Amino acid sequence: MAIALAGVTISACKQGPKAPDRETVVNLLKQEAQTMKKEGERIDPTFGVAATWNIEDVLVNERPGDAAKPWNGTIRFKIESRTREPDGSTITDRFDKKFEYAFDAASGRWFVR
Repeated sequence: MAIALAGVTISACKQGPKAPDRETVVNLLKQEAQTMKKEGERIDPTFGVAATWNIEDVLVNERPGDAAKPWNGTIRFKIESRTREPDGSTITDRFDKKFEYAFDAASGRWFVR
């Protein structure tokens, strides 16, 4: 009996860390998106530029068979920047930005791919 239990324990250890569920990884990626938004909008006002990062989408897809990186993720932003010109006018630019991620099961964190 002890030998059988030891075998089960050893095989469980070889499988590595268990991947978190979808809800957990989605919430972690949403937190990452909020952090990126905050950092992207933090611009020194002396540059005369202001930016608004709108989170358009946070997508998570399972990677079956990959215990080390069981989830892929994508964060999509629509960014609007406004630049103040010397004549007092404002130039507005709009563009899309997309970031691809992989979830590392060992560290429990998302990393940019």
